[in-house]
Amino acid sequence: MGVRFLKMAVVYILLGICIGIYMGTSLNFALTSVHAHANLFGWATLALCGFTYLRFPKAAESPLAKWHFWLQGIGLPIMLITLTLMAHGYAPNWVTTLKRIGEAVAGIGILVFAINVFINVKARDIHSRSQHDVSM
Repeated sequence: MGVRFLKMAVVYILLGICIGIYMGTSLNFALTSVHAHANLFGWATLALCGFTYLRFPKAAESPLAKWHFWLQGIGLPIMLITLTLMAHGYAPNWVTTLKRIGEAVAGIGILVFAINVFINVKARDIHSRSQHDVSM
């Protein structure tokens, strides 16, 4: 599960960087919010979740991790697409409602991650690296 999160995170850093380059070259900063959310909620958050799942296999193997993946995978794109529409001045009620739904779904994904961490991540699962780990 950790690798899936890392790959999804890489998609968001690519998206965030492309938006940033577009804004810089066009001097049009309307997508600042989309850029920030792609980089922070997408890249940074998902990468940290991925590394958490790689480090704590019990959490990664939990059904909560799958729920987290799908909630983030569905909610975040909806949020970013609707934010983009709104940044370009297109904000009918259905777009703002869909944005709120995307935010809620992605937010619930993070809540599921938090629950998973509190249930399945234990201090006793942290071991010092063995010689075998270092040589790999």
